[in-house]
Amino acid sequence: QVQLAESGGGSVRPGGSRTLACTTSAYELSDYYMAWFRQAPGKEREGVVSIDRDGRTTYSDSVKGRFTVSLNPKNKNVLYLQMKNLKPEDTAMYYCAADDWVPYSSHFQGDRYDYWGQGTQVSVSS
Repeated sequence: QVQLAESGGGSVRPGGSRTLACTTSAYELSDYYMAWFRQAPGKEREGVVSIDRDGRTTYSDSVKGRFTVSLNPKNKNVLYLQMKNLKPEDTAMYYCAADDWVPYSSHFQGDRYDYWGQGTQVSVSS
């Protein structure tokens, strides 16, 4: 059983930056297929970025060029999501997810991931 915990959420002004962290205490996250999802009030959950076990990343068009996912090279139990130039439409609950295997064609399908964190809220407003 993989346990995930997100942190780093909070309030930020448009154009600002925020870095989220996804931490697990028991496993190296590089052994799993990982993804960040988000869900805004009244909207469906959407995939933000996925990273496979080879480190290949895929970003949604809405965040490409602004968000960056990375594993802590020293502590591979932490997955970061660095968010820059934040916009009000980035306001959402952000979740990290993991699974032993997710085909690329399904990398933004939430039901393909067995393990989820509790989420961390990001609010972007002036």
